Amino acid sequence: MSRIGIFGGSFNPIHVGHVSLARQLLQVAGLDEVWLMVSPQNPLKAGSSELLPDQLRYQLARIALHGEQGIVASNYELHLPRPSYTWNTLQHLDAEFSQHAFTLLIGGDNWQSFGRWYRAADIMARYPIVVYPRRGSTIDTTALPPTVRIAHTELLDISSTEVRQRVALHQKITGMVPSAIEPLVELLY
Repeated sequence: MSRIGIFGGSFNPIHVGHVSLARQLLQVAGLDEVWLMVSPQNPLKAGSSELLPDQLRYQLARIALHGEQGIVASNYELHLPRPSYTWNTLQHLDAEFSQHAFTLLIGGDNWQSFGRWYRAADIMARYPIVVYPRRGSTIDTTALPPTVRIAHTELLDISSTEVRQRVALHQKITGMVPSAIEPLVELLY
């Protein structure tokens, strides 16, 4: 049975921090693959008007990850009913890919609000969760449930918001996004 890490996000746009983190999580969490799950609008972040269309974000991720070993861009969640809830996605994945065991990969910021997630207790009871550090978030490691563990990964101080802001100001983004998508990001944002 393959161990697959589900790394969800808007990837608006995907940047080198996402790719670096996926590489690290592949190793640190002992996974066979990491699926970067391009997500529709996050139900807890409704109202963002800067979100590129779903398929464009997926195509950017797919191009950016071309040639990466063990890291795959996935548009699976884009075809599920909305709103998009992680519990529903994991249930669909289990039903369709019974040959895989899924692990949820989330940032410390998402872990801090995890109690507000739809069916959070069910997710914790059914799936391993690996939490990675995020800027501005702290994790109380003394109170983690048994299915949750911390991944000690390097934190690259970069964000999709910063990439979008730099493009809007006509500033260079070289080194912030994979070179294969840099001209596309400058054009689309």
